[in-house]
Amino acid sequence: MKYQVQENCLTIYLPREVDHHNAEEIKAEADAVIDRNHIKYVIFDFDRTDFMDSSGIGVIMGRYKTISLIGGEVWAVHTNERIRKILTLSGVTKIMQIYEEERV
Repeated sequence: MKYQVQENCLTIYLPREVDHHNAEEIKAEADAVIDRNHIKYVIFDFDRTDFMDSSGIGVIMGRYKTISLIGGEVWAVHTNERIRKILTLSGVTKIMQIYEEERV
């Protein structure tokens, strides 16, 4: 995973598969960055992601709980149709915004 911090915003560039094998690592690293940098906004970048299971939903929900306590927000970007469907069916879209960019 790659992480980028700009002021109080953390972007998490998710891997091709977000599943139980890497969810714990994503959680631990993201939480450390959030604590260390006083993060208020988290952006999950799904550009490379083509699979996510319930562990991935747990990663999002956990970061949302942390960030929402300080009045922050969680967003998703670069979601493909499959990932958008997973996010919608799981109900995560009720707590996070999905931003789309025009693909060239």
